[in-house]
Amino acid sequence: MNPEDDVINPSSLTNSETTFERHRLVKSIDNKTVTIAIEKGIIRSKSIIVDATHTLSRSNPFLAIDVLRERSKLLRKTVYTFDDQFKERMPKKNTDNDLEKELAYCKELEKRIENEPSISSIPAVKEN
Repeated sequence: MNPEDDVINPSSLTNSETTFERHRLVKSIDNKTVTIAIEKGIIRSKSIIVDATHTLSRSNPFLAIDVLRERSKLLRKTVYTFDDQFKERMPKKNTDNDLEKELAYCKELEKRIENEPSISSIPAVKEN
């Protein structure tokens, strides 16, 4: 393919009979692309680095209770960096695996921090 050519029709990659055939086709396209690039002098190195960045899928989201726990932990940690004595005024953490109890804990945590102007006015605390 030339750079100005249209890209491969996606159906060429998705309508294959099996997953194996799709992988074989993609590997074949990758190999041919690299071969042509070497022949044309675009690639001069003998090493090839592949970017394998991981991304989160919408089909595998975090559980709501885990998100709340992580966010409240981050908030507590931020507060403690500014006032280590505030630990005694924090509400008791929820240890049950109950979303409603975790929500109640987070609301109480937020309320106690908001009622302390010396802490709640700090930008890092506000952000978290």
